[in-house]
Amino acid sequence: MRLLTLLCFGLLCGSMAAQTQNIEFNKKNFPDNPEGFKTAKHAWEEGNKAFDNNDFPAALEQFLVAFAVNPYNAELNYKIGKIYVHTREEKRAVPYFEAALLLNPTIAPDIYYNLGLGYQMSMRFGDAITAFRKYKSLLNPGQLKLEGKMIDRRIYESENGMEFMKDTTRAFVNNMGANINSPCTDHSPVITADQSMMLFTSRRANSFNSHKDEYGEYDENIWYSTRKNGKWLPAQEMPKPINTKDNDATVGLSPDGQRLLIYNGKNGGDIFISEKRGNEWSSPKFFTPVNTAHGHEGNASFSFDGKTVYFTSDANLKITNYGEHDIFKCEMGPDGKWGKWINLGPIINTEYDEVDVFAHPDGRTLYFSSTGHKGMGDYDVFRTELQDDGTWSTPVNLGYPINTPASERAFVTVGSGRFGYYSAFRDGGMGRYDIYEIRFLGPPKHLSMSTENMLISALTNPIQTSVVAQEAVEIRTNRLTIFKGLVRDAETKNFLEASIVVTDNSTGQIISTLNSNAATGEFLVPLPSGKDYGIAVKKDGYLFYSENFNIPATTNYQEIVKEVDLLPLRNNATIVLRNVFFETASAKLDPKSNAELDNLIKIMKDNPKMVIEISGHTDNVGSRAYNQNLSENRAAAVVAYLSKQIDKSRLQYAGYGFDHPVASNDTADGRAENRRVEFKIISMN
Repeated sequence: MRLLTLLCFGLLCGSMAAQTQNIEFNKKNFPDNPEGFKTAKHAWEEGNKAFDNNDFPAALEQFLVAFAVNPYNAELNYKIGKIYVHTREEKRAVPYFEAALLLNPTIAPDIYYNLGLGYQMSMRFGDAITAFRKYKSLLNPGQLKLEGKMIDRRIYESENGMEFMKDTTRAFVNNMGANINSPCTDHSPVITADQSMMLFTSRRANSFNSHKDEYGEYDENIWYSTRKNGKWLPAQEMPKPINTKDNDATVGLSPDGQRLLIYNGKNGGDIFISEKRGNEWSSPKFFTPVNTAHGHEGNASFSFDGKTVYFTSDANLKITNYGEHDIFKCEMGPDGKWGKWINLGPIINTEYDEVDVFAHPDGRTLYFSSTGHKGMGDYDVFRTELQDDGTWSTPVNLGYPINTPASERAFVTVGSGRFGYYSAFRDGGMGRYDIYEIRFLGPPKHLSMSTENMLISALTNPIQTSVVAQEAVEIRTNRLTIFKGLVRDAETKNFLEASIVVTDNSTGQIISTLNSNAATGEFLVPLPSGKDYGIAVKKDGYLFYSENFNIPATTNYQEIVKEVDLLPLRNNATIVLRNVFFETASAKLDPKSNAELDNLIKIMKDNPKMVIEISGHTDNVGSRAYNQNLSENRAAAVVAYLSKQIDKSRLQYAGYGFDHPVASNDTADGRAENRRVEFKIISMN
């Protein structure tokens, strides 16, 4: 039974009237339990000493001993509640504050504010608003000037909470369990775009240090897990040089998982970068673009192309912050050098704290945590999108159950947008902070009442701890194509580290360059919808491999998996030039072909004795004579382009019409494959 409702502060529930008298720790109050009083009195005195020295774990231990004997002491209840507030367990403080008010309604003016926090964190938002207003009414003008804004913010958050609880997000929020989480704090997950690997920060026991804090937790180190058959494997500790004897924490991960941003606790905290080559990570290096001498830079995230880094900082030296930490970006110039910091502006940044920025690989969506904007309390996760005019949309709260009045931090999401991950402090967790998986659901289906009741029954089955919400939310982060696979030697099948160059065919500009992994040959290339992409996979001593992906802006998430086999440079080696284009029914080269043909020119310049043949091929639509002529003219057009930089004696061309199909001409896709230009090595010396 609740001791108090905030509809009438300080009034007694009739059935509890006999228990509302404050009982001091005085021997005469415990005539029937002298030994118990002696134990309680000693614990009360020792607890007060620890409390005055801010040793809250020790104080709580003693106070709970005293409470077991005398639960009707107002000051004891108040101080237990204060400890729980200090340790961010406000919900546990509520019954103690309620009891303290029953026993002594004037125990301490700030009890109403702290009780309001407890109600807010318990999602008793109406009670929280009443408590905050009661506290505000007790302040004198000077106090009101100092605290009024803070109290109004708490009231606003509680009003938002009431609103969000009426219109919730369709999502499951699941604790990731013992394979990821520990009894200690686990936080800040970072993840590859295809959801194959996760790295995160943990304060569990580790092999790098033995220092513990007041909660018995170790310094931070980085752990990782891989996902197999839809399940996350038990986490393993990252080795040297990623982990050190200092605090090392995950900050950001490139979409392909090959570049890791790390927070290191030395010198007040800075961000470092490490790159993966094969199975080894490089020694972390100071990441100059985002660090300052005196500011705190605790988080950063690469854009999909690696040419922009978003980060958070509280530096106020030469940069005007709107609040505490703000979100900035820094862009790489054509010369490969990083430019100046750019504050994302007042649409994103508030007078409060914006942290934990994550750039989705769709190239247009940012997620971040904030204590400002329209939140429910502490840090909530927000989403904003880059508009066509270069501005950011007003940040949107992801809603309940993703956000709660407690802190939700370090949100990341996979390429598809169907799964997200973050760290939060929630009831039933394994540690102080745990990592949670969020599964976003689609729009609700219209079910009959009987079926709906069966569904609700199934969802509330306690086999799996989940939070279920009822209404829809649009997760618009899935207009993305992931091109992934592995690169091999076409003959030996050995894995290769190759350069993968992504070009915007419409402009000829290189969008991004990355490498396949030296040990596994694996690669992952994020391709936001809305561009015509040319892909070239290149390695010295091999013919390049090309792909064309013309992806309309409305294309939803998809993964394209490819085993790329590179042919060694040798006589008769042949490749298809997939990014060579012509005007319809014409031999006139489209300028979009230039990047592909320039790759071919480079190979010929690197191998000055190479002689090649360019061959044209068509589908079987039209007469043989027409297609023969078209194929030959197209091959000649390519040779004409190459001959601007390559001696004509090294260039041959031929047209084969529709005589050498590589696919069926019975389908549109097959005919498209047959319309091609090929490159063949005639001689290497």
